[in-house]
Amino acid sequence: MFSISELLGADGPLARHIPGFAPRRQQQEMAEAVASALDNHGLLIAEAGTGTGKTFAYLVPALLCGQKVLISTGTKNLQDQLYHRDLPTVRKALGVATSIALLKGRANYLCPHRLQVTEAGGRLAPAQQDQLARVRSWAGRTDSGDIAELDGIPEDAPIWPRVTSTTDNCLGSECPCYADCFVVKARKAAQAAEVLVVNHHLFFADMALRDEGFGEVLPGVNAFIFDEAHQLPEVAGNFFGVNLGSRQLLDLSRDALLEIHAEAPDPREAKDIAASLEKAVRDFRLSLGRFARRAPWQGGGSAMDVLRQALGELEVYLESVAECGKGLERCWRRSQELQAQLLRFVDGPAPAANQEDGEEAAPKPAILWFETTPRGFMLHETPLDIGDTFRSYVERQKSAWIFTSATLAVGSSFAHFAHGLGLDESHGRQWDSPFDYPRQTLLYLPPQLPEPSSPDHTEAVVQAALPVLAASRGRAFFLMTSHRALKAAAELLRDYVAYPLLVQGDAPRGELLARFREAGDAVLVGTSSFWEGVDVRGEALSVVIIDKLPFAAPDDPVLAARLKAMREQGMNPFMAHQLPQAVITLKQGVGRLIRDVNDRGVLMICDPRLQTKPYGRVFRASLPPMPVTREVADVQAFFAE
Repeated sequence: MFSISELLGADGPLARHIPGFAPRRQQQEMAEAVASALDNHGLLIAEAGTGTGKTFAYLVPALLCGQKVLISTGTKNLQDQLYHRDLPTVRKALGVATSIALLKGRANYLCPHRLQVTEAGGRLAPAQQDQLARVRSWAGRTDSGDIAELDGIPEDAPIWPRVTSTTDNCLGSECPCYADCFVVKARKAAQAAEVLVVNHHLFFADMALRDEGFGEVLPGVNAFIFDEAHQLPEVAGNFFGVNLGSRQLLDLSRDALLEIHAEAPDPREAKDIAASLEKAVRDFRLSLGRFARRAPWQGGGSAMDVLRQALGELEVYLESVAECGKGLERCWRRSQELQAQLLRFVDGPAPAANQEDGEEAAPKPAILWFETTPRGFMLHETPLDIGDTFRSYVERQKSAWIFTSATLAVGSSFAHFAHGLGLDESHGRQWDSPFDYPRQTLLYLPPQLPEPSSPDHTEAVVQAALPVLAASRGRAFFLMTSHRALKAAAELLRDYVAYPLLVQGDAPRGELLARFREAGDAVLVGTSSFWEGVDVRGEALSVVIIDKLPFAAPDDPVLAARLKAMREQGMNPFMAHQLPQAVITLKQGVGRLIRDVNDRGVLMICDPRLQTKPYGRVFRASLPPMPVTREVADVQAFFAE
């Protein structure tokens, strides 16, 4: 009988059955730690450097432990990769029959009832009519109903909300198509499986009692494994609060009209009321300013009053026709819920009260803020701290809890990540990357650059990068810390660089990455979405250029409120929060450079504070062991080898 380490060793089944598998000491040690946590219902916080193979390190013990294991990932793309590729590969190599299942939020599954309602309702633009016909054709042959199966229709296409359900508009067991419901089928499969793959958003939606997918599954789970765990504190904060946006209001208006058309006798009055609500939503968006932004919520003024009145008129009308059908009754309930949520944003946050003996617990401090896109808005009530809430959940579930990522520690400390989730940092363990960074990489810190606050900084970064791009023959990621810097850098590079230039926003991320890999000599300019979750192996990516140390914008409303609370508690918010968060973000960006044992590349960081500020040592201590130079000639020599 093989031990966990031997299974991942040179003579183990993975080495025999998986092409290109390379045994790694770090992977074997991490797998042993995961197995121990599973056996003892323990807690493990595991940072595994790039190339460790952390996915196999937790999949092998998860498939062999004989318990029900829930694996949560950072994105739906990684979720699909785990379920469709990694789990079957490891399961086959191990020769086990452990049952597996995939579960996503209900909006990822075709809803047969809403497909019927949309087809009956008509009133679609020609492009949506074509997409609806494709959905109808696919609906007759899909087994899972997972909309990711259907290629050719973008994930954000407006047809999807019309043919999928949400918690708001699902009719539940009263739906006429309940027997054919893909969500119900997926939940039953999840309940029966020994290893279940979800994503962080779905996990926290359920944990926050939003009925998003698997409340009936959780009681039987013996172990929770979170991959890309560095994302958890932010995701959790979003779900433990209240979020109300223009899309929810407009979806209600659209759904109500569809149900009225199908079930109510005279839709003319409803059309006028729905049109009033849609206008009120647009006017409210305009009242929040012309440009996209995030800011503290100060109350909505007269535009909020008009919005509440328009929603109230729809609520009254829906109540009058609610008896005509279950769909109309559900729309009426939704209108009531949205009104209650709007009320939370009318007067601003209530001051936290002191809890007296015998009284109910005071509400936890929360931050009211909003964000706008060019056409929409979202109002947020976000908890100031979710650590206590999450810790109490962990303590109630007598299970194993495993958190893993390439970026959880600052230096050797897990304090920042652990505090954010209310965990004990003593359970943290680190495994360095097996890659040979001293041989494979070079860290270039260009001299004489202006401070990041200088208006000339971005232009100086581009000028310093030009000889590097010439030496590398393109093949570079420009990772910027703001959209403003991205636009400025892209304009300058268009004038100076002869290589293919790809800019975030010009096309979907997946398409830009495909074009980058195919070109072989391209320069890609991106912001936050390219700092993590991007895997480009080989020579196509040989340089990563980072314009600034990635400190979060201090005027962000959520960050500003948290920093203020820390100061009031006598803490140093820079050392306790801003610095460690920036270190973790920088580690994510740096991780794009070396993705394979044969990769070589140059990391160029264009922020003089790395050398001039005392906290620069904290950043440098968290980077892989790279040779450092301030001479561009060394970069040229590196690529000339």
